Amino acid sequence: MHTVWEDFLKIAREELGSRVVETWFKAVAMMRWDQIHKCVYLQVPNAFVHNWLEKNYRSIFQIHLGRLLNSADIKVVFVNAQKNSTDTGVAKDMTLVDQDDAALSIKTYRPAQMIPYRIKSGAAITKIPERHSQINKQFIFDTFVVGPSNKLAYAAARAIAQKPGNLYNPLFIYGDSGLGKTHLLHAIGNAIQESNKDALVLYQTADRFVSEFISAIRFDKIHRFQKKYQLVDVLLIDDIQFISNKDTTQEAFFHIFNSLYDAHKQIVFSSDTFPQNIAGIAERLRSRLASGMVTDIHQPCIEVKTAILKRKAESSGEVLDDDVAHFLALQALNIRELEGSLIRVIASAHLTKEKITLDFARRVFSSDERHCVHEPVDCKSVIKAVCKHFPYTFEELKSQNRNQDLVVARQVAMYLMKKNTDKSLREIGAFLGSRNHATVKHAISKIEQQVCENSKLQKHIDLIEKELVR
Repeated sequence: MHTVWEDFLKIAREELGSRVVETWFKAVAMMRWDQIHKCVYLQVPNAFVHNWLEKNYRSIFQIHLGRLLNSADIKVVFVNAQKNSTDTGVAKDMTLVDQDDAALSIKTYRPAQMIPYRIKSGAAITKIPERHSQINKQFIFDTFVVGPSNKLAYAAARAIAQKPGNLYNPLFIYGDSGLGKTHLLHAIGNAIQESNKDALVLYQTADRFVSEFISAIRFDKIHRFQKKYQLVDVLLIDDIQFISNKDTTQEAFFHIFNSLYDAHKQIVFSSDTFPQNIAGIAERLRSRLASGMVTDIHQPCIEVKTAILKRKAESSGEVLDDDVAHFLALQALNIRELEGSLIRVIASAHLTKEKITLDFARRVFSSDERHCVHEPVDCKSVIKAVCKHFPYTFEELKSQNRNQDLVVARQVAMYLMKKNTDKSLREIGAFLGSRNHATVKHAISKIEQQVCENSKLQKHIDLIEKELVR
């Protein structure tokens, strides 16, 4: 029975993604299999998990457990481990419906029951433990290099650090990855904590917020979750775009936002795009995100990148000549790549006991080009590569057009996404025009079969994959 359940989890992970399995299915245990009545008994931790699985994944259990047990039309019975626990009250407040596998699937979430916390002056409160703040002490304003590309964002960040909750609330900073948005969020937190030791500052990534919210509902700790966020004085949310298409999480965050905003608590967001361009965000939440100060960070100019390199080298006890710093600045597009370039050069110099000169830096990068480590592939990069080799746009790949050549291109994209990314079948389907996981699975199987029979297609796919790792 244990082997059957482990095999089921492998199948579920393939179809639904590891996040669904780890969050929900790992909380389930297969108790017994009644072969005579064709009934499998699954133990669940509480009524909420019971109802959620019953509504969303009963068919998954029936189909795959039935196949693994060599029995058609099996019955699935969920047995609550805590029949009389208070979590049955939680289930009454939530109506469950289907949603994507990366988010909680709830139709009715009732944050109106959130208890308002109004802390009077001098009142004793239970502070969020320091480990929850997640503030990086190394990211401060003094180490942030200011230039034309980030001047406005820097000025706004310093202003709210001096008067949190009074100016530019919320502050929304957007720009490409690796340009310093996270640095500014931590710098705000550090500056506020330095001026007010009692201030409760919480830095949180959006994906961690989602996971925490799901866990709170699953283990009946919503009250503690709400209290944690209502007590903070400054909330710093990084990569807010990751709550896209997670309706229930957005609902919860919407009410947390209102609670903090009404209490004049400072809220800061970062994102990779302008608020109005974030897809999958409820309009009322989108309006909240853009209701304060919105500022962006551009790619830094060569002078700023050079200055950043020299400052970071100094903090590491090294001195870079201007020509070396200029050369390294040309090798990177953003701040993270700059740091990587500098680390490689300094580490190589220490290992070889050579002085960091322009010629030495060139040798390091010449060697690095032969042994470079590429960034992880994502769905967007797969689409970009596929569109270079097939005469179709992303919109056409997402469309319902059944043109034969277009279908092949679409199936190749699905095949490469599954092979080169960690996305589940459902995530791939959602990315390519809201297609279901069965469609994606069929497409992948089709391409796997064709590459064995069609050498021309195999070569075509090989060329695309080379494009992905350039």
